[in-house]
Amino acid sequence: MKFLSITLLLLFNVFEANSANSHEIEVSTFADGLDRPWGMSFLPDGRLLVTEKIGHLRLIDTNGKASEPLANMIPVKFTGQGGLLDVTIDPDFDNHPWIYFSYTKAADNGHSRTAVGKAKLIDNQLQDVQQIWQQKQSEKGGYHYGSRLVFDRKGYLFVTLGDRNYRKDEAQDLKTHFGKIVRIDTHGQPAKDNPFIDNKDVLPDIYSYGHRNVQGAYLHPETGELWANEHGPRGGDEINLIKAGKNYGWPKITYGINYNFTKITDYTALPGMEQPIHYWDPSIATSGMLIYSGDAFPNWQGDIFTGALKMKHLNRIKLDENNKVIYEERLLTDQNERIRAIAQGPDGLIYVATDSSEGRILKLSPK
Repeated sequence: MKFLSITLLLLFNVFEANSANSHEIEVSTFADGLDRPWGMSFLPDGRLLVTEKIGHLRLIDTNGKASEPLANMIPVKFTGQGGLLDVTIDPDFDNHPWIYFSYTKAADNGHSRTAVGKAKLIDNQLQDVQQIWQQKQSEKGGYHYGSRLVFDRKGYLFVTLGDRNYRKDEAQDLKTHFGKIVRIDTHGQPAKDNPFIDNKDVLPDIYSYGHRNVQGAYLHPETGELWANEHGPRGGDEINLIKAGKNYGWPKITYGINYNFTKITDYTALPGMEQPIHYWDPSIATSGMLIYSGDAFPNWQGDIFTGALKMKHLNRIKLDENNKVIYEERLLTDQNERIRAIAQGPDGLIYVATDSSEGRILKLSPK
């Protein structure tokens, strides 16, 4: 395993005349030789599960050595933005060693859909591999699948989805899964306290709607609330605080425009639709999310980290007590890498996955 160490001095002085928010960090290559890593999840023993979009799931030991692809993984459709996507573990993994993963599933006529599976991880082997949930509708093309997996404090699983590009208007249609975040139990059934569970005109697993393509999500370590980032069009990438039953507006409202510079809508706000906590214009192409809570970087506790694919950096945002952005910083710009996923290790360090056919897991440590 090769190690690349680069010392970065991160000094900033924006709202107060001291260095209370600064950290001197070291960036090293923890693992390399990965093919388009997409999702990461640490096991209780410190090993790291990593998905490769082509359809492989690997285990990386505490020394950064990656296993061969684990056998018995469910077949995925590797196309465009689709493939094997996120991975997470059961909240009670020591007693229930299940892992959960999202992926692109082939459908008829060249269509595909986002699906969720689970498997037991026993002695580094996948057992009882099964699909537990899938989008009700499928679509052509290889765009806008989502998809992050986040457990809440009740043991329910959030699954973030996209509008599949061609079905953006249906992000407002509560009878489809396009442009939604759903919330299910570990068997794939709707959570019993979902906001639309008793409404026969709404799919019962829907938790929120009006999303374009949610590729980052994280449960706030203090409040237990779900936060998410999503791709806008040209301009209009967003960070949102996700609330049950709320409409996040796409495509009725947006701060972006079409890629051909034409308007999508005349509105950035409408009654009954949520405003983002923050938006980027121009877009950074968000992916992955972390709200930091470790001790290694005490000045970053509570800060939001987001991967940037197009802009090739790790984005850090500090909020005030009213969730207003007071500072934004771009890290890892010298790496010139698309940042796909972010995880906080058991050691309190920050790990990021680079989106490349020669993908790496970078480790950020205090110098």
